[in-house]
Amino acid sequence: MSSNISLSKSGDSPVEPPADTAGASPAAPNPPAKRGRGELGIVIGSHVVLVFWTLVVVLPLIWTFFSATRSTGEIFSGPWEMPHDVWGNISDNFSSAWNDSGLGRALLNTVVVVTIALVLVMALGSMCAYSLARFPFRGSRFVYYLILAGNTFPIFLAIVPLFFVLKNIGLLNTMPGLILTYVAFAFPFTVFFLFPFFRALPAEIAEAAEMDGAGDWRTFLQVMLPMAKPGIAAVSIFNFLGLWNQFLLPVALNTNQKNYVLSQAMANFVSSAGYEVNYGAMFAGVVITVVPVLIAYVMFQRQLQGSLSQGTSK
Repeated sequence: MSSNISLSKSGDSPVEPPADTAGASPAAPNPPAKRGRGELGIVIGSHVVLVFWTLVVVLPLIWTFFSATRSTGEIFSGPWEMPHDVWGNISDNFSSAWNDSGLGRALLNTVVVVTIALVLVMALGSMCAYSLARFPFRGSRFVYYLILAGNTFPIFLAIVPLFFVLKNIGLLNTMPGLILTYVAFAFPFTVFFLFPFFRALPAEIAEAAEMDGAGDWRTFLQVMLPMAKPGIAAVSIFNFLGLWNQFLLPVALNTNQKNYVLSQAMANFVSSAGYEVNYGAMFAGVVITVVPVLIAYVMFQRQLQGSLSQGTSK
C-alpha cells in the first residue's frame, strides 16, 4: 500500500504533499477600510460648503429667470410670488426688452463684434504662442514677458490713449475700432494661456511631419494646432466671456447708439427709465444677455474640463 507521505532528502522528517486547491473558493476581498471620524468630518464639511456655494451661485440665476416671468407689481409683492399670467408676462417683458430698449439690435452688434474679435485674437494669439514656444530666438523671452505685461496693465489707464488713437485713425465710435480694441485687450491672455500648451507638445511629432515634407505652416495647422485643441477651446471660452461682458471699453470708445453692445443697451435701458423702471422687462433683458453665455459654456464644457485636467497633469 503506497503512502502519500514522502521523506525529505535528509531522511529525518516526512514531507506533506501540497494540498489540492483546485476546488477551493477564492479568498474574499478585504472589506473597505472604514473612515475615521476626522476624515468623515472633512468629507461632510466639504460637501456642506459645496452645497452652500452652489446655492449662492444658482439661486440668483434662478430668481432672475423667474422674475422675467412676473410683472413689476408681482416682483415687489414678494421675492417668490407666483405670477398670475405667466405667458402674458413673458410676452410683455421680452417684447419690451427686445424692442423698447433696443436689445435686439444690441444683441446683433455684440454677436458681430465678439465673433470677429474672437476669431482674430485666437488666430493671432495661437500663431504668436506657437512661434515663441517652438522657435526660440535671441530676445524671445523678452518678447514673451513684454506681452505678459499687458495682463498686469489696468485697462482703465489705457482708456484715454485708446480714445485718441482711435480718433486719429478715424475708428472712434465704430464697430471696427471696438473689434481692434477687443483683440488688443484679449491678446496677452491668449498668448499666456497657449504658450505652455504648445511648449509641452512632443517635438518628435513636428520632426516626423518635417521629414514627411510638411512645411512650417502645414505642421502648425494640421499637426500641432489640433493637438492643442483642449487649450484653444478653454481660452476661447474665457475670451468669449470676457469680451461678451465687457462694459468699460464700449462705454468709453463707442458712444454711437446704433453701435451699442448689450452691456451698453442694458445700462441705457435702466438709466433712461428713471424712477419708472419696468423690472420685469429689465430681468427679461438680463436673461437675453445671459442665455448666449450659458449656451456657449454648455457646448464647450467638456473641452474646458479636459484642458484644465490636462494642464494639472503636466
